[in-house]
Amino acid sequence: MSSGPRSDWLPAQAGDQSGRVAVVTGANTGIGFEIARDLAGLHATVVLACRNHLAAESAVQQITATHPHADLHTVQLDLGSLESITAAAGHMRVRWPVIDLLINNAGVMAATRGRTSDGFETDFGTNFLGHFALTAQLVDVIDAATAGRIVTVSSITHRRRAATVDFADPHYAGGEFVPDLAYARSKMAGMVFMVELQRRLAAAGSPALSVAAHPGGVRTNILHHRSRLMQLVYSPRLAWATGWFTQSPAEGALPVLRAALDPAVAGGEFFGPGGRGELVGPPVPVAVSRRALDPETGQRLWDMAQEMTGVPFRIPAAPNEPAAGKRQGPE
Repeated sequence: MSSGPRSDWLPAQAGDQSGRVAVVTGANTGIGFEIARDLAGLHATVVLACRNHLAAESAVQQITATHPHADLHTVQLDLGSLESITAAAGHMRVRWPVIDLLINNAGVMAATRGRTSDGFETDFGTNFLGHFALTAQLVDVIDAATAGRIVTVSSITHRRRAATVDFADPHYAGGEFVPDLAYARSKMAGMVFMVELQRRLAAAGSPALSVAAHPGGVRTNILHHRSRLMQLVYSPRLAWATGWFTQSPAEGALPVLRAALDPAVAGGEFFGPGGRGELVGPPVPVAVSRRALDPETGQRLWDMAQEMTGVPFRIPAAPNEPAAGKRQGPE
């Protein structure tokens, strides 16, 4: 059943999360930090999966100052390195044989053409391929949970007309590099993945759900490579002037937390702020781009991601269900 139009949802309504394990990528700063802090306050076991180990440990100390009895752990994870992803996933699988929540939050917004350590364009490789590879290597332990959930943190930029998946040149090998467009396309890829993953989970009879959320116009440091004007607009120091279209990381975390915790959420749903331009306001269901819903695009992107990463994505089949590797069609 859909969660409907309610806009008064708060994390406390999800109730105590004791005994549940939540992995949050990029949890040392911004909305990832706020997500981790809220989950810790609800007594979940929270794994901060971050590229910078020292920053992750600092985040743990900050959360512990607010929640002294929080069950917090750190795992070193560089989403721009398949080697790091495999090592992190292997560690988590052994340490936590059942993972209830995987929140794919970490992201970059490159200012210039760049490459990950595996040769992928920075935005596409980190924001999409990195999370694809991580999810593929954890999907069975998420499937093992009673109500596992995989949350893709996206952006309203995925709805831009030009935010297509460029199958011919996904890594910007040729042509002009346009930073905003590269970011938007990486977020479109993430949304196509979210929808296709839900199709495959449903076809496999898995109890897990694939959902998404976007934080709106959040004042975080993801824009530190952008123009000075853009940095000023989203600076916390100017919140008094820009608060009508920007919001704090704590407020931006709410759509993600609702997608992760609201028991009424349906697979494939997308949450965002319900106020002005979806930039501010309480968390509500919002629209997914129709292009992200296309099954052929989903199949093609899935196959391309497996080939690029070299990571097979196999969803465990439920008893008396066909293997998920043999796609059964949409939900």
